[in-house]
Order: sequence, then structure tokens, then C-alpha cells
Amino acid sequence: MRLLYFAWVRERIGAAEETIEPPATVETVGDLLRWLRTRGDAYEQALTDPTAVRVALDQFHAEHDASIAGVREVALFPPMTGG
Repeated sequence: MRLLYFAWVRERIGAAEETIEPPATVETVGDLLRWLRTRGDAYEQALTDPTAVRVALDQFHAEHDASIAGVREVALFPPMTGG
């Protein structure tokens, strides 16, 4: 699975992307965010408040209860604002 990080999520984690293989117990977006937090201080800092992180699965916005089964790409980014 390819993870893409944007804006302050990328800055806090220190990488724009990576390829991971989460454990079989990681079934939803929420599970993925919780598991990522266990990967080190940078992840913990970036994902401390999961409600502040938006997610896209294979380029479609998804809620935190969405399944990640069969997903090839997960993008993590802060809420967007615009004008």
C-alpha cells in the first residue's frame, strides 16, 4: 500500500510518501491511523488528533470507518480551506 502525505502531515512525518504493509488487523482508515501512530514519534505527533486528518482512498475521499481492503493508495492531508 502506498501512503501519500500532504501539507503539515508530510512536514511532521518527514516524508512525502512511503510503501507499507500494515498488519492484517488493520481493516479501516481509523485502524490504519492508530497503527501508524505506533511507528514512532513523528507519526504520533502528526496523527495525535485523527479528526484533523482527512483521507482519500485511491483518490476518493473516505471516512475513518471506511475499509482499506484492496486499497492501493492512501492519502493523508489536513482539512482544506479555500477562497
